[in-house]
Amino acid sequence: MTTTDAEKTPADFWFDPLCPWAWMTSRWMLEVEKVRPVEVRWHVMSLAVLNEDKLDTLSEKYAAFLRDAWGPVRVVVAAQQEHGDEVVGPLYTALGTRFHNQGLPRERETIVAALEEVGLPVELADHADRDTYDTQLRASHKEGIDKVGQDVGTPVIAVPGSDGEQIAFFGPVVTPTPRGDQAAKLWDGTLLVASVPGFYEIKRTRTQGPIFD
Repeated sequence: MTTTDAEKTPADFWFDPLCPWAWMTSRWMLEVEKVRPVEVRWHVMSLAVLNEDKLDTLSEKYAAFLRDAWGPVRVVVAAQQEHGDEVVGPLYTALGTRFHNQGLPRERETIVAALEEVGLPVELADHADRDTYDTQLRASHKEGIDKVGQDVGTPVIAVPGSDGEQIAFFGPVVTPTPRGDQAAKLWDGTLLVASVPGFYEIKRTRTQGPIFD
């Protein structure tokens, strides 16, 4: 017996392609789709947008990272606008694998290779330096942030709460990516805390960086 799309639990996931922690969590969500009746719906948010009013308070290194961050997210939004929602997940995987697992530079050549892998026009890479779809980018970013609040970063995940209304969280932040039964347990726990009215946060200091596998 197979589970129909209508019977699957929706999980809305907001990511910035350059965020390593969002990448870790997104790979967990792909594992969850294998072990639970879940459908992930991919959306962009932007670290550049999130921090655009804070640039004067940030280190030059992080400010430079944020300047680089405009390009990939703009390309993903352009692909979504011109080719549909269904390309967002595969393109994110192609980009993220190159940026995070392979450590390739955040430049046009890397983006073009990702577009080619998923069968999208390489001309979409031109949007890295264009603001053509920035209105749509900002709208997607705002949708995610409005669900979870301003005091977070990426990723943002929204799942059904006890009454079916979406409850959004920053995270879960996890490394390495949980697989199999561990992925299922973390998902079940996410739904559990979302079902508790008034639950907001569990947190501890990170002592390990992202482990890409």
